[in-house]
Amino acid sequence: MSATTDLDRLGSEFWGWKAATGFHTSDDVPRMARPAGWVPLFDAASVAERLVQLRVFAERHAAIDVSAEPVPIQVDHRLLGSALARVHWELDVLRNWQRDAVFLFGQIVGPWFDLLLQPPPFHAERRSDLVTVLTAMPDAVDSAIANLAEHGVASLAHVAIGMLDDIGERLATSVTAVADHVDDETRVALTAALPPARDALERYRAWLEQNADDLGPDAIVGREAFVWYLRHVAMIAGEPEELVRAAEQDYRRAVAAEAAARASFAGEPEPPVAASVDAEVSAQIAGELEVRSFYERHGLLSQPVSLRHYEFAATPAYLEPFAMFGVTDDLGSHARVETATSYIPEPSTELPYFDAASARDPRLGIIHEGVHAQQLALSWGNPRPLRRHVYDSVPNEGLAHYNEELMLTAGLFADAPHSQVIVHNFMRLRALRVIVDVNLVTGVFSHADAVRFFVGRVPMDLATATEETAMYVATPGLAMSYNVGKHEVLRLVADAAVAGGGGGDAFDLRRLHDFLWENGNVPVSLLRWELLGDRSDVDVLDAAG
Repeated sequence: MSATTDLDRLGSEFWGWKAATGFHTSDDVPRMARPAGWVPLFDAASVAERLVQLRVFAERHAAIDVSAEPVPIQVDHRLLGSALARVHWELDVLRNWQRDAVFLFGQIVGPWFDLLLQPPPFHAERRSDLVTVLTAMPDAVDSAIANLAEHGVASLAHVAIGMLDDIGERLATSVTAVADHVDDETRVALTAALPPARDALERYRAWLEQNADDLGPDAIVGREAFVWYLRHVAMIAGEPEELVRAAEQDYRRAVAAEAAARASFAGEPEPPVAASVDAEVSAQIAGELEVRSFYERHGLLSQPVSLRHYEFAATPAYLEPFAMFGVTDDLGSHARVETATSYIPEPSTELPYFDAASARDPRLGIIHEGVHAQQLALSWGNPRPLRRHVYDSVPNEGLAHYNEELMLTAGLFADAPHSQVIVHNFMRLRALRVIVDVNLVTGVFSHADAVRFFVGRVPMDLATATEETAMYVATPGLAMSYNVGKHEVLRLVADAAVAGGGGGDAFDLRRLHDFLWENGNVPVSLLRWELLGDRSDVDVLDAAG
């Protein structure tokens, strides 16, 4: 049997296992299609079983010799190694399943949230899963409290308390609203499961209120472990300090560019907030078609007719009570490549940071989240099966952030001065995230320090800053992924342009972008090796052992 066959078989088994045993994520890009009846398990015995199976997968992976195979197969082998390393990182290093009350709250209610994201109708399996997830909440709360009682972190417990305001009522509102979309049998089962689930969530909040102050200090991953993550999971060759220095320079550049844009357009009226959800949805549909046409007209990225669309929609009544607990995008899956949906709140002048931007110009959301929708759909058609899965957010978020600057530079917002200012502010935020991320993981910042940093330096509203920081405490490496990933993409594009004729007419930028979007799940260090024959980054990764 060939190494390629062995590798693809192992990858298929691993990703099936990961879908069945992995944790819930509040982020949209790494979400997975789950087997029927899935609920995340995070008790010590379940985690121990997973670690045993991880070792079996790792031994099989190490036994597959691809040293004599073509570079693309060697890239795939390293890619699967990244996935194995991430499981170790999550279970044995971060240990959020033991420590983080916010993360654990996500494991309790996240599966319910995920089931609400796909637009109606609610098919039979999905209806059954709603009942399963609601019924599982009391046991999940028991497991969460047991974990936190021994290993919980105080600062994250306090954040969770804030997120759990009126949680019982929120759940009841959601269940009542979703009952209008299911059959009588499911409605009866949900009605019966609601009281114990509601009581359990309120018990979780009460326990946190009583015990948060007695829990432990922030668990600092530390520089050594973070470098391990960079080399083995994200496959980044740079040192943490290099990443911060680059981000600080980008921050200064973004601040200066934003100030120049504001001065240039002084006196220009700010565009109004959309008059209604329907008006914003209509503007977004037109904006998405405009962006697709812009890509094609300027030779930047192919937009085949078969490529699915990305559209806004009003937040359903059953999702609204949980809208703050995750990214409200339905990006689909390998098995469900249909229109991607982003649920939006009622437009107002009091919206959070990103919602406020899109309510004035929906293209500001399209050039980032719309990239995720396209990139994932294209990756699901990748002829190499192992490249159809999300491994780490650095390439995905880096590509989307690269696209923000690309579209600004290419002139998409020539008719929208305010939007130009906002894109510069986006770049300012993405750069600051690197500083926050690295300082959190190395212990320079506390959770409160990071929130203040975001509010003061972006600036960002307190609610968004608190939500973002809580997610980044639990997932070191995510906050940095936008800016660090963009730098990886920029370096590859620049080097490919020089190699292809200095960036002149001989260089085909569209062709390179098409390759990057289709392979957008693959760390750029590996794509450099495959595209340019440059294994300098790979040599640094190998030196890490």
